[in-house]
Amino acid sequence: MICMHTGSCLIRLSCFGLVKNNLDLRRYRTKLAFPPPEYFKTGTMGATSAIYSFGNMLLDLLSGKNTPPTHALDQIRSKNFSMLMDSALEGQFSSADAIELFRLASRCLQDEACERPNAKSLVTILRSLQKDAEVPSDVLLDIKKDVSMAEALLRTPLGQACLRMDLTAIHEILETTGYKDDEGIGTELSFQMWTNQMQETLNSKTRGDACFKAKEFAVAIDSYTQFIEGGLMVPPTVYVRRCFSYMMNDMPKEALGDAVQALVIFPDWPTALYLQAVCLFSLGLEAQANQCLRDGASLEAKTKRH
Repeated sequence: MICMHTGSCLIRLSCFGLVKNNLDLRRYRTKLAFPPPEYFKTGTMGATSAIYSFGNMLLDLLSGKNTPPTHALDQIRSKNFSMLMDSALEGQFSSADAIELFRLASRCLQDEACERPNAKSLVTILRSLQKDAEVPSDVLLDIKKDVSMAEALLRTPLGQACLRMDLTAIHEILETTGYKDDEGIGTELSFQMWTNQMQETLNSKTRGDACFKAKEFAVAIDSYTQFIEGGLMVPPTVYVRRCFSYMMNDMPKEALGDAVQALVIFPDWPTALYLQAVCLFSLGLEAQANQCLRDGASLEAKTKRH
């Protein structure tokens, strides 16, 4: 299961471990926490496979523990709901709603896929049980919100520049920072890895850096691309620099791909999040861009505290 949160701190479930199918369009590779019966029988899954996984997750939420579906279904058929209910949930909602949720879970957990509800009917049932308006997760969990994005960004020049879409200032900061942020993340080459071909690959990075400094961004893209395709370990700064170069050549989609890749290599790097924000602003995705700025500012604040 993958959880995401929105800019308003509302939790969203995006999937339950399903991944894309491979080439024969029938058999799937999966890391499902709650695999459906058909996966074990045939190695295949269909549209309602995730519904089974949702039912299992719902059952665990209601019971407060991992409960085998077969045992739970027997208890639900026998109407022994109190045996399944987590005692910590007492008084949180009515018994009628609890029973309805257990019955919904049992429908989702049917062995035969055709007997499970589809996603649309699932949403309809859940919506009918919702008594109150949506409450932000930070309120539900009594978590104090961080300072506002504007306040947080005041503490970081790069965040400010990205919020203003000040590409000149962004370039100056990236050039001044250089490769300092890459220290200690395991991108150095051992002596045994040096060959003439690798030296040429490294030279392409050097050319890219020179072009980046000289604001020859089209050539910088070509040079960094040659380095990335050379097969060596690529520092995240290279992706950020090519990202910015793409932006300067009005290629925001390509730039976004590099910003994301930089974050994959270095997940705790605010710079990658800030550059993602710039790309998203350029693509007209303002809400997502603002969220990246918030995440970057929060991450940078934590880094400075430590």
